[in-house]
This record gives sequence, structure tokens and C-alpha cells, in this order.
Amino acid sequence: VRDRVSTTLSCLSYSRPKPNRFLVSRDQIVKSRSALASLRVCLLSESSRSSSKPLHAFDLEIERTLHRLRKVRHIITSDSNESNFSKHQEAGSMENNDRTLKELVTPDVVYQPWCIQCLPLELAQSYELKSSLIHLLPKFHGLASEDPYKHLKEFHMVCSTMRLQGIPEDHIKMKAFPFSLDGAAKDWLYLQPVLFNTWGDMKRMFLEKFFPASKTATIRKEICGIRQHFSKTLHEYLQRFNKLCAICPHHQVSELLLVQYFYEGLMMMDRSMINTASGGALMDKTPVVARHLISNMASNT
Repeated sequence: VRDRVSTTLSCLSYSRPKPNRFLVSRDQIVKSRSALASLRVCLLSESSRSSSKPLHAFDLEIERTLHRLRKVRHIITSDSNESNFSKHQEAGSMENNDRTLKELVTPDVVYQPWCIQCLPLELAQSYELKSSLIHLLPKFHGLASEDPYKHLKEFHMVCSTMRLQGIPEDHIKMKAFPFSLDGAAKDWLYLQPVLFNTWGDMKRMFLEKFFPASKTATIRKEICGIRQHFSKTLHEYLQRFNKLCAICPHHQVSELLLVQYFYEGLMMMDRSMINTASGGALMDKTPVVARHLISNMASNT
């Protein structure tokens, strides 16, 4: 285009032999008209080509324009959400209009899924828990004074009396365990979100709930620092020590340390008597021999 414009301008050049007078020949006029026509065609084609890709005007306040567009989009989105919410609300109100006042205030019956899921048995292995067995089950209420380990032992003794052909004992325990709970313990089982598939999982969660780690630490501290009271005999002292060990069987104290803690907590007179019976020093005996000797002496006091 630039070359054609230059050619056109060269064709329109004129000579000034005299001031105030132009001398243009006929050939130059024809060439000039032809060049102008070519220039017009080039300009039209270039404008049509550039019109296919329009350029946006340069915005001097682009940040303000962006903020305005975001505000408009937020308003449109909010209006859309409000319209959807109003539609759902209208649908719900239309459903409520079809219900009576009694139906509106009556709570819906929604059953929480049962947390115990036993493995399915074959049809030939079906059974039912007898009422006589349920009445024999011990009761655990979830009180702080109750012993969960003792409850599990008594529960195991009762369930072991009911032996059915082809029925696993753990299956019977999972079915019968809810009947052995009452009060806060039964509420814990009913509100349990965890699904129990095995008896081991149920027993572990039961002990974690009603025998927490803080209680374990307290009993372990009592075992390590046990002392014989002045008015208590050797037999009573041994009973209290054995009871602490039985309440918390997971105390993780070795047999050697148990004998040592028991021996260090003895009063001087009983300690001298045990040393004499052991032939000089109890600590020279093995833990099994020492426990057997202490039990024999305690039974005679």
C-alpha cells in the first residue's frame, strides 16, 4: 500500500515553470486517476481485512473497570442463588401445606444403624438366645467403681456354658453382650458410631472406654509404691497387692519388679520373717519361687 501511495503521489507531481500556474498534461491526469482508483481498492481491501479482527479500545482505568465487572457478576450470582433458595422454600412450604398440624409436630422415626454386625450364618446354624441365659448375664453400668475386666470374666463364664453345635463362641458373645450392659454403658453402645465386626474389636473398644489410660497409670503407680499398713497382716497386704494386679492386667510390670515392689513395701517384722523362711534373703530367689514362698507364709498368718 505504501508503494502504491508513493507512486500515486509521484504521478500527481507538477512542474512550476511559472509561479501561480500549473501545467498538467492529459497523460498525467489519466495516470493520476488510475493510481487513485488503485489506491481506493487497496484501502478498501485493507479495511475489510482489519475489520475481521477488531481491536479493543485502550482502557486507562482498567482496575476500576475490573472491579465494576466483578461487582456485577457477584450481583447476578447472588440473585441466582436467592431465586433457587426461594424455589426450594416454596416447594417445601407447598409440601408442608399438605400436612396436618399434628403431622408437622410429630418427629420422624429415624433408626440409627446397629453397631454390631455379626457374620451371617447358614440357615441350619440359626439359633436364639434363651431367656435363662440372658438372666444369668452380669450387669455393667459404666460406674467408676466397677471393674470392666471382672465383668468380661464373668460374662465369659456365662457364655461358655452355652455351647451350640457349629456356632462360634464369639458369635454368641456379640449377640449376648448388649444384654449385659445397663445405664451409661448401654447408652455408650447404642450411640457407638464404630461398626463392630468381631468380638475382639468390641472388647477392645469397651476397655478403652471404661478403662482409660489415666486409670492404668494410676493403678501402675499404686503397684510400684505399695506399702503394708501397720494394722494389716501379711495375708491382707498380699490380697491388696494381688487385687491391684488383677484390676489392671496390662500394667506391663515384670514379675521380678512385682516381687521387688512387694518386698520393699513390707514392714520390718514381716520382711525379717520372710528372709528367715527363704534361707537368708528373699531377693536371692527366682520370682516364681519367691511368689510361692510369700503365698505359703501369707496363708498361715
